[in-house]
Amino acid sequence: MTKKSVAIICGGGPAPGINTVVSTVAKLFLNDGYEVLGVHEGYKGLFSPDPKVISFDFRYADRIFSRGGSSILMSRHKPKDHEFNSDFFIKNNVKLLVTIGGDDTASTANRIAKFLKKENLPISNIHVPKTIDNDLPLPDRNPTFGFHSAKDEGVKIGNTIYEDAITSNNWFIMSAMGRSAGHLAFGIASACHFPMLIIPEMFNKTKVTLSKVVDLIISSMLKRKILGIDYGVALVSEGVFHIIEEEELKNSGILFTYDDHGHPELGNVSKSNIFNVLVQEQLKELNINIKSRPIELGYELRCCRPIGYDLTLCTLLASGVKKLFDEGVTGCIVTTNSRGDITPMYLSEFENSDGVIPPRLVDIDAEISKLSFKNLHFIVESDYKKLGQLIPDPDRFDFNKILNW
Repeated sequence: MTKKSVAIICGGGPAPGINTVVSTVAKLFLNDGYEVLGVHEGYKGLFSPDPKVISFDFRYADRIFSRGGSSILMSRHKPKDHEFNSDFFIKNNVKLLVTIGGDDTASTANRIAKFLKKENLPISNIHVPKTIDNDLPLPDRNPTFGFHSAKDEGVKIGNTIYEDAITSNNWFIMSAMGRSAGHLAFGIASACHFPMLIIPEMFNKTKVTLSKVVDLIISSMLKRKILGIDYGVALVSEGVFHIIEEEELKNSGILFTYDDHGHPELGNVSKSNIFNVLVQEQLKELNINIKSRPIELGYELRCCRPIGYDLTLCTLLASGVKKLFDEGVTGCIVTTNSRGDITPMYLSEFENSDGVIPPRLVDIDAEISKLSFKNLHFIVESDYKKLGQLIPDPDRFDFNKILNW
């Protein structure tokens, strides 16, 4: 009979610490006599008639432990139910499927767990929460692995850009990853003391538009200008772009490529460049001379080496996979707390009516958020008189009025 095995797949985009999880899982299960198989291209590879597979040994697992990126090729493929099949599981005598990914990968893992149960296949399924977006609803708002390493890398770049702003006496408009939630942008901007931060969660009382985002950036520029400070960095989470109505984007004059369904392909454009152009156009209309340059914080963050925090967290989570498997636990996310206790979070408890796990958002009512927003620079009512010497309608750039706060 084929040797019993553990299969590992990685879904979504890269995050620092993937190799740490894979390495630790491989070492633990190799030590117990299992074959450990890394299946390339995520769910696409898993259900392919000709999957590409790595068979791990100790030396290879040990070598990749602290590396960035992923030794197992990744994919964002979301299989339909009709694509599910049991061929790979049966052929390789798989006893455990370890999925590493974010909310989409976790949701699909949930569907696969149901499929395996329906097929009467005794295969455990444990998911390890990974995303630099930090948007999985983990207990006690614990971070997803990769977030702190990506944030740390972003802070290094952000501090350098802020130093450039001071040195050259101009502004930078920066964009950071975060499809649904603004955790990464919030963390970087707060750590770097940027004067303006814009995340999708801030638009909880008003509809987001391009003009509102531009006005928020200019609000910070004008506030600093009347304070005699002619430099700064405004960081916009790309998630803001994703909740702007599609019709507005199409009518904005921005050149997009479009997918087969006629939707703008947002991943093909630089959000920072777009907002920088719109800001400069608006400043010219106001007859205000403020220089600004675009900076895109994107792929630089995803494959950096994990920092010590994530090396420890990923080792713990991977060890938790082995612990839960040995206890007979399946169909769950492995989680830990500040004490290092391992507990399963069952996917079925968090799915919505569509079987999808909703993302965790930045809690803008939390004290950390309120204090961070107070550190920003923006126009308020008490600035109207002084700002009125520069522009005719200072209330237009009132931070609280723009957001309807």
